Amino acid sequence: MYVLISYDIVDDRRRLKVMKFLKDFGKRVQLSMFECHLTEEQLVFVRSGVRDLINHRKDRIRYWPICKTCAARVEVDGWGEVQEEEESFAIV
Repeated sequence: MYVLISYDIVDDRRRLKVMKFLKDFGKRVQLSMFECHLTEEQLVFVRSGVRDLINHRKDRIRYWPICKTCAARVEVDGWGEVQEEEESFAIV
């Protein structure tokens, strides 16, 4: 499944921890957004891991599942490119 993960984290140290955690699961495409290709199990793991890192009263994380048809229609203006789905396996 293609998932966009965006975050709004007020503390620099927590934001860095979340960014480092997420980079193992997707590609950082903007300062506070990752594009990820995840299985259902990986998404559960990512959400659990992020929950452990954030302050639930001050921070906000959004998970945007995108269907394959919509993901294929993503366009980028400016530099960068859409992350291609890779044939790889992650052990979680």
